[in-house]
Amino acid sequence: MFEHTSRYYKLETAQYTTANGQRIAYKRRRFLPQAKDMPLYVEIIVKDSDRLDLITARTLGVSEQFWQICDANNTMNPDELTAEPGQRIRVPVPQV
Repeated sequence: MFEHTSRYYKLETAQYTTANGQRIAYKRRRFLPQAKDMPLYVEIIVKDSDRLDLITARTLGVSEQFWQICDANNTMNPDELTAEPGQRIRVPVPQV
């Protein structure tokens, strides 16, 4: 259902059966990890021209893994992380 690099890959797949018998597969809810419990790889000080996808590519090697940095900073809005130059963001040890 999802690529092995997706944040949803490891979630259990469940099924819902409608009143007319149709089965619908879905992934169970994903709970955000506690950032304080995630091992730190590096901290980045945001520069004026930084973008989260570029930071992620530079630190984790794959820009699509930006969600790992969001998790490590307790945010669901990626834009918050680079909105203010000078702010520190946590980059976690890559999750496989």
